[in-house]
Amino acid sequence: MTGAGGRWRSSPEARPRTRGGSDNGLDSALFMENARKSSIVSRANSIGSTSASSVPNTDDEDSDYHQEPYKESYKDRRRRAHTQAEQKRRNAIKKGYDDLQAIVPTCEQQDFSIGSQKLSKAIVLQKTIDYIQFLHKEKKKQEEEVSTLRKDVMALKIMKVNYEQIVKAHQDNPNEGKDQVSDEVKFNVFQAIMDSLFQSFNASVSVTSFQELSACVFSWIEEHCKPQTLRDIVLRVLHQLKSQLYGNFPLQRQQLRGCRRLHSRGDGPPPARGPR
Repeated sequence: MTGAGGRWRSSPEARPRTRGGSDNGLDSALFMENARKSSIVSRANSIGSTSASSVPNTDDEDSDYHQEPYKESYKDRRRRAHTQAEQKRRNAIKKGYDDLQAIVPTCEQQDFSIGSQKLSKAIVLQKTIDYIQFLHKEKKKQEEEVSTLRKDVMALKIMKVNYEQIVKAHQDNPNEGKDQVSDEVKFNVFQAIMDSLFQSFNASVSVTSFQELSACVFSWIEEHCKPQTLRDIVLRVLHQLKSQLYGNFPLQRQQLRGCRRLHSRGDGPPPARGPR
């Protein structure tokens, strides 16, 4: 065993035990060795406590040092996230106004009072509202026009079916009614219909200019030449001609009877046979 002076000393256990005075010497050596070890341990403890008391609490400071930047970085992250969300919201609003300004035609037309300045958001919104109201009115107008056209199509289909039936009837009986209606009667019917239409035409059409004449003619056709209106005119004309033709029928019969009497007396040629 190495001592304080660097010399090799055998341990007490390795030494042979002797009787008497040797045992007392061994005990005194062990006591001194233990006392020396105790002094070394106490000295080391005192040095350790002194150094520990003199050194500051670096662990707490290190934890505080690392904790403070962590708090600051968390706040920075929240602030950065809030800034990004706000910027994203503003970009979305700006894109929406830009799209409105590109879609709405009235926003593309710059007012002379504004000049080349950029339109404000309030003006863009107001012009958009006005344009939407205009589109609603146009939609309602177009729906009314579509409804009118559907009615006209239905009327034309009915007329088509009626004319097809008339054509089929004439094809089945080509000679039927050929000798029943004279050309004079047909002309009278046509003349009466044209006279009735001319009354409304003369009251509705202006010939000041070609443009006005065209507009008036279209309006007159749409208003006075509807299928139902033409049907009423034709029926009225036929009733009038019927009363005119068959109202004088008794007078014709009397004239025929007088002619037959003259023929029976031999005073003249035989009369032609008339309607009975």
